[in-house]
Amino acid sequence: MEQKKLDRTSFIYSMSKEHAPALRVNSGDQVVIDTYDCFEDQITSEQTTFQTVDWNRINPATGPVYVEEAQPGDVLKVSIDEIKLGNRGVMSTGPNLGVMGHQLENFEVKVLPVQDGHVAFDDQLQIPLNPMIGVIGVAPEKEAVSNGTPGAHGGNMDTKLIAKGATLYFPVFHQGALFALGDLHAAMGDGEIGVSGVEIPGEVTVTLEVLKEKQLQHPIVENNDGVAFLVSKETLDEAVDVAVEEMIQTLKPYTNLSLGQLTMLMSAVGQVQVSQVVDPLKTARFFVPRYVLEAYGIQLFPST
Repeated sequence: MEQKKLDRTSFIYSMSKEHAPALRVNSGDQVVIDTYDCFEDQITSEQTTFQTVDWNRINPATGPVYVEEAQPGDVLKVSIDEIKLGNRGVMSTGPNLGVMGHQLENFEVKVLPVQDGHVAFDDQLQIPLNPMIGVIGVAPEKEAVSNGTPGAHGGNMDTKLIAKGATLYFPVFHQGALFALGDLHAAMGDGEIGVSGVEIPGEVTVTLEVLKEKQLQHPIVENNDGVAFLVSKETLDEAVDVAVEEMIQTLKPYTNLSLGQLTMLMSAVGQVQVSQVVDPLKTARFFVPRYVLEAYGIQLFPST
């Protein structure tokens, strides 16, 4: 395994097959990736106004990384080995932003120090860190997709499970996969209801591996607790339905359960969870605990 580095001077505002590779690696290589925050570090103080932010410079993702062995129809396995955060995060919300945007009259900004494993929200509250990646994925199958929008390729899924120790699996649509990531958060709740988590620059170390003879329709995230399908659609209802169906269809060949029995099992142990509700598409996930997989000897992506 070789380790390579990619600094944040190589970044993109969309995921696209048309982007020239910023770095080429082999399957199994580790890459250290430096990132801006989602505002491209434009928010410098709590006096920053809506008008002074260039909203065309949102969600830069460092990349893309071309993985030599990746071909359409493969799966790209992304192991998140480390996330290192900067020492200061920012948040913002305002009119027409997020769930409460219709009630907000002013654009507001908070600058939040990160210290001693916490985000200092104010004099009364210290929020525990949950370092995670908001934008991560590969070039989509068809036209370019803004980094603000999630999809089957990944993108702005804003899922708090995408953290150190997690592994993601993406469908590969184009040669080289063209992987990129950005939009780190020091902390973010399910839903990201105000349109920002604690946005922060940082450095992410990932290992990229190409899996042959594996196919996916939507990204999967796996950690020590279990596995989840991540699905982004126009409505949460649709995203939830597809995530559940994808999980059941994927697990069924590994068991002797009938479709009805597996559906009952998923109703007993599966968890419908919300990732984000503020992007152009909504992202939901359906999570199955690891003990269920172990009971049936299920390894979706066994180690080689």
